[in-house]
Amino acid sequence: MDKVKRIALVAHDHRKKDLIEWAEWNWEILIKHKLICTGTTGRLIEEALTRKKEEHRNIRTLHITKLKSGPLGGDQQLGAMICDGDIDVLIFFWDPMQPQPHDVDVKALLRISVLYNVVTACSRSSADFIISSPLLDGQYKATINDYFSYVNREI
Repeated sequence: MDKVKRIALVAHDHRKKDLIEWAEWNWEILIKHKLICTGTTGRLIEEALTRKKEEHRNIRTLHITKLKSGPLGGDQQLGAMICDGDIDVLIFFWDPMQPQPHDVDVKALLRISVLYNVVTACSRSSADFIISSPLLDGQYKATINDYFSYVNREI
């Protein structure tokens, strides 16, 4: 991982407010990195961080890539980016109490983030630990599991 991380920010509808508050609290750190967001979350994050930048007259460029909405394929786009090595950190505030129409996509996204050893937070406290880690601002060599024997097994 390079010094500038590619951080994915995703939130279900009932958790968007929490993620926006978290992003506003951590805006000075987040704007140093490249952000990737799904659907409405991307628009809300961009609005919130742009306001923060303007309030503090910060001239740093804001890098946000907005994907499709989660139920419309955004979770799958993000999963593909993880598989391609294009995501370093996943902050996913998902709602465990609300049924999701794209629940299988959500599970697949979380599975793929573990499979590719992507730093992942699914709650505000775990996101706080990640954003405050000294590893976030430096280069880091993540260990990638070798699935060669699994892929080449005899069936």
